[in-house]
Amino acid sequence: MKRSRFSEEQIIGILKEHQAGISAAELCREHGMGLMM
Repeated sequence: MKRSRFSEEQIIGILKEHQAGISAAELCREHGMGLMM
């Protein structure tokens, strides 16, 4: 299995930001992720 670039703590932080109202597109830009929908 491929290892994630992000630690568990980072992923939880990103999810909490999303719950706080930041859009997925904005989070992807901030954290250098690709937006796949």
